[in-house]
Amino acid sequence: MTLVLAAHGTRSPEGERTMSELTAAVRAARPGHRVELGYLEISAPPLPEVLAAARGPVVVVPLLLSGGYHAHLDLPAVVAEHRPDALVGAPLGPHPLLTAALTRHLTRAGLRASDAVVLGAAGSADPGGPANVRSAARLLSARLSRPVTAAFVSTGTPGLEETVERLRSGPASRVALASYLLAPGFFQSRLSAAGADLVTPPLGAAPDVAALVWHRHDQALHSTATASRR
Repeated sequence: MTLVLAAHGTRSPEGERTMSELTAAVRAARPGHRVELGYLEISAPPLPEVLAAARGPVVVVPLLLSGGYHAHLDLPAVVAEHRPDALVGAPLGPHPLLTAALTRHLTRAGLRASDAVVLGAAGSADPGGPANVRSAARLLSARLSRPVTAAFVSTGTPGLEETVERLRSGPASRVALASYLLAPGFFQSRLSAAGADLVTPPLGAAPDVAALVWHRHDQALHSTATASRR
């Protein structure tokens, strides 16, 4: 069986390196398993080529943190055309493993008890995407025992800059921005420029993310096995 990681794609060389590092971390988590990386757009190798070349049964796990058009429309269309026999897992988030990684990044960045916390994401015109991010913010809020506001760089409300500005006028001494992105690139640059006092790096190749990839892989296999027994 081959696990195919389906990433969005980026014009950032650093972002592509991060995706390669995450792929290596996923391979290292289960030695002996075939793991390949493909991109929906911009970057190489293209996902259709990876799917066509993959040996044996295939499970596709989207390297996407939330649902949206890429997860619900683009990816299923590519799989249906180039590897209709493949199983497709759920997007990575929301999930407690991501919460653990976000908490670790905030701690390393110097989070204080008096800081206001924002979970910064790219956003999506698909209502399911922002809803997933808000669910991730609630998980992080429970973990940190303080409010966490989900805010968006592009599509979605509230906007990131207006959220940071509003929190600055409140009682918090600083604003901490947790990056709900997988890799560096355009959106991480926007997070860094939003005016927060501290900004965490993207989730990248964190062990929790690699573990979550395999969890989504196993879920896809389990769902199919359960359906076949009915």
